[in-house]
Amino acid sequence: MTDALKLDETDRKLLAMLREDSRHGISHLAKELDIPRTQVYTRLERFETDGIIAGYTVRLGAAFSKARMRAHVMIKCLPKFNAQVAVELAEISEISAIHAISGVYDVIVMVEAADSVELNDLLDRIGALEGVERTTTSVILATKLER
Repeated sequence: MTDALKLDETDRKLLAMLREDSRHGISHLAKELDIPRTQVYTRLERFETDGIIAGYTVRLGAAFSKARMRAHVMIKCLPKFNAQVAVELAEISEISAIHAISGVYDVIVMVEAADSVELNDLLDRIGALEGVERTTTSVILATKLER
């Protein structure tokens, strides 16, 4: 691990608090960590500069998520098509993550749809991409933990 990525205990606590709720104010973070606000600002700036924090985002609530269908789609690509398939997958707005994986499949994507009809159409679009040989989909029934 490079020096830029070494975290002390306060860094780890700060990151954990932000992962729980990135809307915590600087004053709240400083009070909880028992450090000056200026130190919180300095740490956050370092996290961003060093690439530890890439951005701040919204986590959807349980009420919204329960009304959506989510799935993992494992994709087997034809030889030499991995990069092209990844570029085309990135253009599909219903895909929230794309991961290169080892094993029989080359890529796994996380998808979200309003219902089974929309999910089926999405899977058809993914399967029709040039270079996609085969897909296997697992619908998420319940999320036990998500950070």
